[in-house]
Order: sequence, then structure tokens, then C-alpha cells
Amino acid sequence: MERLKKLLDEKVAIYNRKEFIENDPVWFPHQFSDRRDIEIAALLASVIAWGNRKMILASGKKMLFDIMGGKPYDYIMSSKWSELCGDGNIHRTFFARDFVYIARGLKQIYEKCGSLESLFIATDDMWEGISALRCELLSANDGAETRHISNPLPRKGKPASACKRLHMMLRWLSRKDGIVDLGIWQNVSPSSLMIPLDVHVARTGRRLGLITRAQNDRRTVEELTAALRELAPADPVIYDFALFGVGVAGDEFFDNYMSEQ
Repeated sequence: MERLKKLLDEKVAIYNRKEFIENDPVWFPHQFSDRRDIEIAALLASVIAWGNRKMILASGKKMLFDIMGGKPYDYIMSSKWSELCGDGNIHRTFFARDFVYIARGLKQIYEKCGSLESLFIATDDMWEGISALRCELLSANDGAETRHISNPLPRKGKPASACKRLHMMLRWLSRKDGIVDLGIWQNVSPSSLMIPLDVHVARTGRRLGLITRAQNDRRTVEELTAALRELAPADPVIYDFALFGVGVAGDEFFDNYMSEQ
């Protein structure tokens, strides 16, 4: 484990760099200074963070700047979203009606809690925080569901979701390294975060023997995060950068690592 930690720490140093921001959805919360604007930008950017990166960035700019005028909190609280046409496309299968759904829920959250952080610190862990977010969205939308906010609980024979994009948002808002992640939340410890599990991170985790499960679900997130917590108890998700970067780059890391086993 000490050797693996050393190798992963080297990869973190390569991939956890400010240059990473420009071409990643984390760019959006970096464009704001007000905490509420940052929270809203982080949630909305994470919700559409799937598919081609250029498309994600274009869609995020349309949503946060063209539609919201670069003032996310003011836009939400003024209910300007109620004027949108539900069939308007924002990003792939994310339409104006989906945006309105989240906007309506955000307005209720800010009226009740004052911040997204308050919603999460009122719970025992990040999974419960995600459930609380879903409950507020459901409440604000008369109990209607949305497929764009993952469910951390199992239902109807389906495993609990890995909630990759929401855990990515939580990483942005809670990690305080001052490089890529913004760390504006003071009351959520990075030690409580869970790894954002995408196909690249999962593939790398399995090749390194950190994951035994075949599925990419909540239990796999918990398994991988527990393994990473052994390497960095106070900040396990710092290795998101290393696992993602190695998985995408497909460099010589695995050959070097496995040849010395």
C-alpha cells in the first residue's frame, strides 16, 4: 500500500493542476465569487456532466450565462425560470423542463435552508445529503421524479446509484486544496466525501485491485473509497485525479506497477 500510495501521489501531482480547470465542468463554479452562485453553478454543471466535454462546456455556458445571465442565484430566486419553454433543449436529454424542475427545487432550498451546504450538514453522511436534496426537489415539484438526480437508495430490484456526478459536485465544494477544487464549504469534511465513480476510475480501481465488485454502484463506491481512505484518511477523494487521469491516458502506469508485483 505504501508503494501504491507513492505512485498515486505522483499521478495526483500531474493531474491536479490549475490547467485542468479550463476544459472541465469545474470551470463553471470557478467563474463566480458569491457562495450561492458557486453552489448553484456546481450543481447545474455536475448535472449535465456526461458525454463530450466540448458539448458539456457549451451547454453549461448556455445554461449559466445565456439563460441565467451570469447571475444564478438572482435568476433562481426571481423565478425567471418559470418563463422557459419546457421543450427547449439544453444538453442532450436535459431539457428546459428539467432545468425548471431543479430551479424550482433550488428556490425552495434557499428559502428554507439559506444554502446547499446547510442541507448537507444536517445529515449524517453524503449519501443522506443526496437523499435530502432529492426530497427537497420532489417536495418542490409536487412529488414528481427526475432522472437527472441519481438515487442513492436501491428500489424495484435496482442497485443504489453510484451518484457519480453529485459526488463530483461535493468534491468541488468541499475539498480545500486551492488547486482545482474550490472548497467553499467549511462544515463538510473532505474525509467524509465519496469517490466520484465513472468508467475510467472504476477500470483503474479494478486493475489496481482496489475494487472486487463487477458493478458500478453505491457499494462499489464505498469499497473503493474505503481502500483510498487507507492511503489518505483525511482526504481519500484526492485520488480521483490520479485514477481518472491514469484511466483516460492509458499510460505506462499499469505496466510499471504490475511488473514490480
